[in-house]
Amino acid sequence: MTTPQEELLPTTRRALTHRIAVAQAEGRTPSLVAAVVRGGRTVWHGARTSVEGHGPDENVQYRIGSITKTFTAVLVLRLRDEGVLDLGDPLEKHLPGTGVGEATIAELLAHSGGLAAESPAPWWERTPGSLRPELADVLGDEPLLHPVGRRHHYSNPGYTLLGALVEKLRGASWEEVLQREVLDPLGLERTATRPSAPHAGGWAVHPWADVMLAEPTEDLGRMAPAGQLWSTTGDLARFAVFLTQGDDKVLGAETVREMRAPAAPAEAADVVDGAAYGLGLQLQHRDGRLLVGHFGSLPGFLANLTIGVEDDVAAVVLTNCTSGPLLAGVGSDLVRIVAEAEPRIPEPWRPLREVDASVLELAGQWYWGTHAFALRLTPDGGVSLGPLSGQGRRSRFRANDDGSWRGLEGYYAGESLRAVRRPDGTVSHLDLGSFVFTRQPYDEGAVVPGGVDPQGWQGIG
Repeated sequence: MTTPQEELLPTTRRALTHRIAVAQAEGRTPSLVAAVVRGGRTVWHGARTSVEGHGPDENVQYRIGSITKTFTAVLVLRLRDEGVLDLGDPLEKHLPGTGVGEATIAELLAHSGGLAAESPAPWWERTPGSLRPELADVLGDEPLLHPVGRRHHYSNPGYTLLGALVEKLRGASWEEVLQREVLDPLGLERTATRPSAPHAGGWAVHPWADVMLAEPTEDLGRMAPAGQLWSTTGDLARFAVFLTQGDDKVLGAETVREMRAPAAPAEAADVVDGAAYGLGLQLQHRDGRLLVGHFGSLPGFLANLTIGVEDDVAAVVLTNCTSGPLLAGVGSDLVRIVAEAEPRIPEPWRPLREVDASVLELAGQWYWGTHAFALRLTPDGGVSLGPLSGQGRRSRFRANDDGSWRGLEGYYAGESLRAVRRPDGTVSHLDLGSFVFTRQPYDEGAVVPGGVDPQGWQGIG
């Protein structure tokens, strides 16, 4: 996975090192370790530490907190892809008796199930999981704070329920299933529910003095699917590649793309901040680019995984302090530094190997009423439709077996596009979810809803 540091320019490497050095110094953290991934490989690794002569490498474990949730989401989506469940299923269908069973699996994945953010006291992150042996102990007497499905409200107990769901449907512990279905296939040998040397110790740094206090490291028990894991920059770099490209041994590219799509109702403040939540992944619009990933924290540790999918750059940042550096900003900065200093070089243009003549004749200009659109053939065998100028509804479409296409995004996601032909085989118009697209504005030779004025186009005389 690790490749020579020379793959990045010296100026880029220095800028990355400067950014994490500032974060470690200003954040007053005992150590900070980071990695950058580009083109499916780790191209840079850096570390800063308060210990003379020692710098953590890509094999040192840190606790990654809520990045664990993304791993749990992967397990749930594997069940969906196998047909064991549907994301629209209520939890009650598969895990009865929780008292919150009306929330769907998708809503739990997206933190829109209405559940409380935390389990009842005492603070679950600093106390043994043995205090909460049953789901009822995690949920408490008032597990629902909001109407189900109405708002995004981050919930750790929600992911505890998803972990229990995995256990019920797989007939094995969450830890065993995770090892067998994700960690082993992806080669994440240094990711585990418990630390093994070398690993960092967790610390709290006094807010007004340069002194530290050791934090407890608890086994979270039932809450493990929400935040138990330990990992390394090396393993999380591999995980970032998986979340970008997919891996058929675990989840295909289409499913990880689904994980990266917004799935929860956004609060007004989230809209302003450019933040959203997918299926086990956080989304952020920052510096003009869409970033996906997840943040994690537990007493003594902070973690961040940030992926700029369009730039093909990802960053991992881990540190061992309870509070201090704002790792989301550090991660996005590392992505920005590489993306701006060394922009992604596109693949060479190549002509299609073959083309269906009946599809090629559809390419070109079409009109929805008076709005001009262009239909183009895409390299993957589909088509795209979008306005010729300015903003407007646009989408890519995947070919169906019957000669029609299905919308993949935006307003036309899921909608059917088909070419309507006359008895002689010539194309009359395109039908897109009942919208008629014609070769000329309000083409009188096509079936335009409401008809076309027989006087045709005219000026004022």
